[in-house]
Amino acid sequence: MTVRVEKTAPGVYQVTVESGSTTQHTVTLTPEYWQKLTNGRIPVETLIQKSFEFLLERESNTNILRSFDLPVIQRYFPEYERTIADSLP
Repeated sequence: MTVRVEKTAPGVYQVTVESGSTTQHTVTLTPEYWQKLTNGRIPVETLIQKSFEFLLERESNTNILRSFDLPVIQRYFPEYERTIADSLP
C-alpha cells in the first residue's frame, strides 16, 4: 500500500492511495485543526498520511470519501483524534 500526499492549494491536498486499486481523494485541512492535533510537531502532509493509514486500517481505499474535510474522520471514528495524538513523536 502506498499513500502519497500532494498540496494543490492552500489547505487543499490530493491524496493518492495505491492498494489493489488506485483511488484519489481531495482533503481540506485548516491550520487550526492541524495545530490542535499535532501542536505543530509534524508537517501537514505527514498528518494527512497518518490519517489515511488510520482509515485504511478500518476500511478499503475504495470506501473512503473522495472529498472531505479532515475533521469529518472524527465523526465516523470517535477514536481518531486520540489515536493520531498517541502516534505522534
